Amino acid sequence: MRGLHADTGYLLYRLGIRSGQLFNASLQESGLRLRHYAVLRFLATSEGALQRELSARLGYDPSAIVGLVDDLEKLGFAERRLSPDDRRSRIVALTADGRAFLQGSDEAGLRVTNDLLAPLDPPERETLHALLLRITEDGPG
Repeated sequence: MRGLHADTGYLLYRLGIRSGQLFNASLQESGLRLRHYAVLRFLATSEGALQRELSARLGYDPSAIVGLVDDLEKLGFAERRLSPDDRRSRIVALTADGRAFLQGSDEAGLRVTNDLLAPLDPPERETLHALLLRITEDGPG
């Protein structure tokens, strides 16, 4: 019988937990969590997104997206706007304050990543990143 550490899926799971813990600790002062940060990061790469698109792209339950956007709206980091294509729909967009928060959190995010990947040298980090991209882009979703 194989041990847990022989199971790549388990190791990825543990890495995800550790990464989330470190990142949430770095965000603790702001009152946000990694899930909020992921929404903000996604919005920073677009002109806005429907909540159902956020749910699909980030892999979060639609009801969770509603709460996350509510939180971000209360902080002034995101806002809901009427969709020009469908007045019944709302587009979630990043605000100037949200963009400023992301810029301020970049350094903390890099510190977390550097702490997490400290055992790897730069070429190993690049290889890991490339492999994770390939798995997440090509894998079952």
